[in-house]
Amino acid sequence: MTAAHYRKIDDLPATLAIFPLPGALLFPRWPLPLNIFEPRYLNMIDDAMAGSRLIGMVQAMGGDPQKPDVAEVGCAGRITTYAETDDGRYLITLTGIARFEIEQELDVTTPYRQVRPGWKRFADDLHAVQEIALPSREKLIAALHAYVEANQMQADWSAVEGAPMETLVNALCSGCPFSPIEKQALVEAPTLKARAETLITLLKMDVPGSDAGTMQ
Repeated sequence: MTAAHYRKIDDLPATLAIFPLPGALLFPRWPLPLNIFEPRYLNMIDDAMAGSRLIGMVQAMGGDPQKPDVAEVGCAGRITTYAETDDGRYLITLTGIARFEIEQELDVTTPYRQVRPGWKRFADDLHAVQEIALPSREKLIAALHAYVEANQMQADWSAVEGAPMETLVNALCSGCPFSPIEKQALVEAPTLKARAETLITLLKMDVPGSDAGTMQ
């Protein structure tokens, strides 16, 4: 089953294993490669592969490293590539399906954590972004130019200019060195346009003399 086969929230599971990981962002239709080596998460992948192949990526927000505090919103991804290494690791790719709110963390006997996800708030994630809802490429690229120059970075501008807007926005959200709180704001932005506008604000915040506001 590919992402296109999840047509309504009733197609999504009532319980979901979660993988708390700081800084690793997953968005609908966005691929996230992962190197799995901890025993509890190897167990999680085994169980997911035997079932729905879905797991929830959530940002770890500090606290006990063994059971960190987690953000209230994450994104469920389907395991779309899977390989085992000679030293016992799993190399997987998650493809984002839909975001969810954690309605309740469940009391489980599995070594990994599980939650009851709420899908309703992000039901539109199951549908491709319409052209009318796309953000301004010009505003985003202008903010990126200023950010790259201010931080003495390099960018592949031909790739930036040619990438589809959803791909470009998600790649920048995932790749830029924002704080966990800032990255969570990108995850929770309700639409692609809102995500791009939040991204532009974050890029401008790192440019001296910009007119960007502050993230709360």
